[in-house]
Amino acid sequence: MSSQGFGPGSPKSFRYPRADYDLESGIPRKARKPKNSHLDAPAPLSSALMKIRYFYEAHPVAVALILLSFGLSVLILLSVYETRFRTMRTGGTEVGAYPFPALRNLVMVAGHSVYTSASCGKLDREDSWFLEPYQRHPGQAATFLAHIKEGVEIAARDQDALLLFSGGETRKDAGPRSEAQSYWAIAESKGWYGNDDSVRSRALTEEHARDSFENLLFSICRFRELTGTYPQNITVVSYDFKEERFAQLHRSALGFPEERFFFSGTPATPAAKEAALKGEASVRSQFQEDPYGCLGSLRVKKLKRDPFHRTIPYPNGCPELKGMFSYCGMVPYSGNLPWTH
Repeated sequence: MSSQGFGPGSPKSFRYPRADYDLESGIPRKARKPKNSHLDAPAPLSSALMKIRYFYEAHPVAVALILLSFGLSVLILLSVYETRFRTMRTGGTEVGAYPFPALRNLVMVAGHSVYTSASCGKLDREDSWFLEPYQRHPGQAATFLAHIKEGVEIAARDQDALLLFSGGETRKDAGPRSEAQSYWAIAESKGWYGNDDSVRSRALTEEHARDSFENLLFSICRFRELTGTYPQNITVVSYDFKEERFAQLHRSALGFPEERFFFSGTPATPAAKEAALKGEASVRSQFQEDPYGCLGSLRVKKLKRDPFHRTIPYPNGCPELKGMFSYCGMVPYSGNLPWTH
């Protein structure tokens, strides 16, 4: 039996396919390229990584210092960029900064009436002011001017003082004009601030107070809003017969140190003096029984002196006094106070 060869010309010759071959379909398949592992890296990159690894193992402290220096540099650059960005947006003034951080003392002028005249030439006339019946005496308007001038002069002698005219929109028939704005505008029209603007720039208003206790408390809060701190010393300007009310009753209710509290009083008109003393004795007795003016007749009086239902912004501007604002009692407030630390 002759054997048949399997050479190239033989019909039974067999040649292995050069590609993958599907035996069922008889169709050659494309060879799959092996996927590179994610751990594999090009030779230059692999070499660099190896060098970094060797350097880290040989000098770990140096690497840590290099990374720390880089991180600090990034933080500094970001901080500088943020500062410049804020400056560009705010025109060079940081939003939220206190306008008078260097001022340390408070001079408060308590308001007693609203100026209603359209002319600034009638300041000392009673018909230019909205007066209650008990205020309608000859020379009454001049006493308001005396308070304003006294406050300006005290502030002029103390470069560390903030001058605040205090008093809200207390009279419905006077319209939505505050006592504080009346006083500030009169000082301006009289030229009492001076030519160098040193006092005018430190003279502002507190426009929510409805009685003498709020004159003092709200002015302290306003001081905190403007300076970022509380006053070292306080000077109150009002009628001389109100000294005991301010210097003893209100100051004690606030727990403010007596040695840092001052009072500057001007007299009432001769025609009003007797009635003023009698009325003051009555008000003092009410505050002795209700030091914070939150009960009875004092509370009713405050409500009547708010005809336009103004929302009191405090203690938002003086958060350290939040407890006192919610306190109502016959004994002094016992919580923490910023001037007792």
